[in-house]
Amino acid sequence: MFKPVSYLAGALLSATALLAAGPAASADDIVLGASVQLTGPLANTGRYYKDAYEFAVEKINEAGGVKVGAEKRKLALKIYDNQSDVSLSVRQYTQLVSQDKVSLLLGPFASNFALADSAVSEKYKVPMVQGGGASDQIFSRGFKYIFGTLAPASNYFGSTVSMLKELDPAPKTVALLYADDAFDVSVAKGTRPLLKAAGLTTVMDEKYTSNASDFSALLSQVKDKKAEVVLVAGHETEILNFVRQAKSLAVAPKLYSFTVGVPSDDFRKALGSDADYAFGMTAWLPTAELKDKWFGDAAAFAKAYKEKFGYDPDYHAASGIADVEALAQAVENAGTTEPQKVRDAIAKLKFDSLYGTIAFGESGQIDLPQIVIQVQGGKVAEVYGAKGFIEKPHYPMPAWDAR
Repeated sequence: MFKPVSYLAGALLSATALLAAGPAASADDIVLGASVQLTGPLANTGRYYKDAYEFAVEKINEAGGVKVGAEKRKLALKIYDNQSDVSLSVRQYTQLVSQDKVSLLLGPFASNFALADSAVSEKYKVPMVQGGGASDQIFSRGFKYIFGTLAPASNYFGSTVSMLKELDPAPKTVALLYADDAFDVSVAKGTRPLLKAAGLTTVMDEKYTSNASDFSALLSQVKDKKAEVVLVAGHETEILNFVRQAKSLAVAPKLYSFTVGVPSDDFRKALGSDADYAFGMTAWLPTAELKDKWFGDAAAFAKAYKEKFGYDPDYHAASGIADVEALAQAVENAGTTEPQKVRDAIAKLKFDSLYGTIAFGESGQIDLPQIVIQVQGGKVAEVYGAKGFIEKPHYPMPAWDAR
C-alpha cells in the first residue's frame, strides 16, 4: 500500500508515500515510525519534525545508540509523507504498526492529525510521543499511549493575557479570532475565561475556516468595534495573510498576538519590517542554560541545526528532538523495547533536555510555561515571562503609515 524508499537515494516509488529514513535498518535497530507533512500546505512546518527526528537519531547513534539491558542498539527511522492529508496519515500509521512492525511511534504536525493518528497508537497499544499537537482534546479521552511535548493549547495565550493587565496604557477591548481546527478551537476555549478573569471585554469572538486567505471582513470588524488587542490562533500562512491585509486596510490595533509565526525566521523574512510589533509566544528558546546529554545544550543544538539544515530551529524542532529523546530514555529505563513496558517508562520520565524538563502529566501532556515574544527591529525579543517583564515591549503599535 505504501512503498517505502530511501530518502538518501532520492527515489520516489509511490505517489502516496515517501520514506525519509536514511540507510535501511538492520534487524537489531530500534525502528521509530512517523507520518509527517513533507508536501502539501503544512509541509513548511512538517519539515521541522522530519529534520528534528533525523538529527536526534543521528546524534544518539553517534553516542553509541540506546542501551537496552546489557546491549547497545542503534535507532532507525521510517517516515512517510502524509501529504498534509489526515486520512492518509491514519492509514500510514496503521501500516507502520500493523505491517512495518515499527518499535515505537513519533508524531505528525498539527493537532487534528495527532488527534486522529493517536487512535491508531491506542488501538495497537504502541506508544506515540509527539510534539506537533497541543489541543486539549488529544489528551482528554483517557488514552494511555499518547504523550505530548507541547503545552496545553488552552493556555497558549495565558502569559499574553497576564501581560495585557500590566501594559501602560492598559487595553480594555479584545478581538479573539481562531481557525476551526482542533488546536485553535482549544486555544479559544481556554482563552475566553482568561480574558474574563482579567477584566477585558471581548468585542469579537469569531471562528474562521482553516487555510482562509481573505481576512478583510474580519479586519473591518476589528476596526469598527475598536478592538485594542487582537489575538489570533491560526496557521502561519493565515497569519501572513492577516498581517498583509491589516496593512493594506490600515488596521492597527494597539497590539496583536499570534499563536504561530513570530518564533519562525521564515515568518519574519516573509514580512520584512511589517513583522515588527507582532507578539507571539514560545515554550522554548535556544539558551545555553538548557542542558542536554546528547547535544550539550540548546544553544549548541541551535547552531548545529542551522549548519545542518540551513534554517534556524524553533520550538517545533526542539519538541521534535525531545520526542526522540523521550523514547530513547524510556527504552533505556525500561530495559526493553516491549511497547507496553516502554509506555509505562514514558509515563514516569523526568529528565533534562535541550527543550526543558521532560515529565508528562497524568493525561500524557507536558506543561511548559509560554514566554511572550515580540518582533522588534526584525529580531525576536523576550518580553514577558513567569516573573513579569523581561524586556520592554514596543507598545502600543503605531499606525502603519507612522512606522
